[in-house]
Amino acid sequence: MDVQKAIVSKTKLGNFFEDFCLGMEIAHATPRTVSSGDQALYTALYGPRFALFSSDEFARSLGLERSPVDDFLAFHVVFGKTVSDISLNAIANLGYAEGIFGVPLYPGDTITTTSKVIGLKENSSGKTGVVYVRSTGCNQRGEEVLSYVRWVMVRKRSSGSPSPKTIVPDLKKVVSVEDFILPGKLTMSGFDNTLAGSSFRWDDYHVGEKIVHVDGVTIEEAEHQMATRLYQNTAKVHFNNHTESQGRFGKRLIYGGHVISLARSLSFNGMENAVKIMAINGGAHVAPTFAGDTIYAWSEILEKIDFPERNDLGALRVRLIAVKNNNCESTPLMDEDGRYHSDVVLDFDYTVLMPK
Repeated sequence: MDVQKAIVSKTKLGNFFEDFCLGMEIAHATPRTVSSGDQALYTALYGPRFALFSSDEFARSLGLERSPVDDFLAFHVVFGKTVSDISLNAIANLGYAEGIFGVPLYPGDTITTTSKVIGLKENSSGKTGVVYVRSTGCNQRGEEVLSYVRWVMVRKRSSGSPSPKTIVPDLKKVVSVEDFILPGKLTMSGFDNTLAGSSFRWDDYHVGEKIVHVDGVTIEEAEHQMATRLYQNTAKVHFNNHTESQGRFGKRLIYGGHVISLARSLSFNGMENAVKIMAINGGAHVAPTFAGDTIYAWSEILEKIDFPERNDLGALRVRLIAVKNNNCESTPLMDEDGRYHSDVVLDFDYTVLMPK
């Protein structure tokens, strides 16, 4: 027997670009029961202070049974399930669209994730390609917790492999209000500004307003490694310094979702009452981040969404920008050539509920 073949035969090397085909459906392994310990560790890693995810009593005052886990913790758990099948051989995760948050995720709920390939495009180098997938996470009752589209650049096994037909999906730029899933018993009629941390409500924000969130946080290598393990995200680009030292950047990349959570937590200062995320309209990891970078953030209000039948709440569509090693006070989004400023690392468009 060939010992080398015997060793490799039971080892999963992950899918390369040519292993994907349009319409391919993947049931991802390792269901995950989320616990209060996950929420506590998430809080330790990012320091979010939104009252809904911090206090059972506050959540009950809004009509929920208890405090759900943070929306982006739910996102990361769903995302993490997909890595071994979708992005184990990725060079970079590129963007998001059509993200819809469903029923709240509570400690004790179990998440399973499935994905479907909806687009493929080989890059001109012939060495990589972009895979578009729609991933859906459901709880133990089959209720949808989150559905979203992402696209990721994946290595080819061989540059000589034939390229698939290019199909780039036509994705919505904004999730429509009709697609929002409001938690059935959620009410903000008794919302407590003092406990939430701010008197600014939906009515106080204006389209075009920009909010610099002031605070910054430095990414620590150990915390990033702990975070990606928490989500069971096994992508080589985040874990394996031996292989990544020979790659494009010569070191490990910080998981883009880590930056999203940091920016969202930083946004508390100025948007304390933005309590519940409804949708991810779009997002792009503009530039890589590395251990030692300090992340700052600012937000722009893109749209105010009114629900005519609700006088207790409204929604804000927000553009969240994260930059590295720059306090945002004078950072333009774009440079004179129409490209992103070199310090910008994240451009994220999401919709969030806020009390009126």
